[in-house]
Amino acid sequence: MKVVLDSNTLLVAIGKRSRYRPIWEAFINGKYNLVLSEEILHEYEEILLEHAATNAASVVVDIFLESPDIIFQHLYYYWNAIKQDADDNKFFDIAVAANADYLVTDDAHFDEAKMLSFPYINIISSNQFLEIVQNL
Repeated sequence: MKVVLDSNTLLVAIGKRSRYRPIWEAFINGKYNLVLSEEILHEYEEILLEHAATNAASVVVDIFLESPDIIFQHLYYYWNAIKQDADDNKFFDIAVAANADYLVTDDAHFDEAKMLSFPYINIISSNQFLEIVQNL
């Protein structure tokens, strides 16, 4: 299963006491492949530096760089599917390029992309993905 996690989902999933922790643990245990680009990896690092515990960013980035369950995807086309926050397009575009099974986000800006019939991406919430990983 190929998954793109928006930075908001990653941030809540890595917390040791977070109810979303099973999302992170499922990745660590090889239950799904996480699709990344250099741009997404940099955003993860920035968000974690700003909002997570000390050293969390470097630990998470190191895990991603060494994990066999990471797919680094190159972009060949920019869909511009999310007009309200163009910065979010990097997640949508990577999901399309990788033919991801899920794009996981709690960001309302993705609602307009959910309405597209082409390219179609299965955009789900962190709660929905939590249910999926708990049933793996």
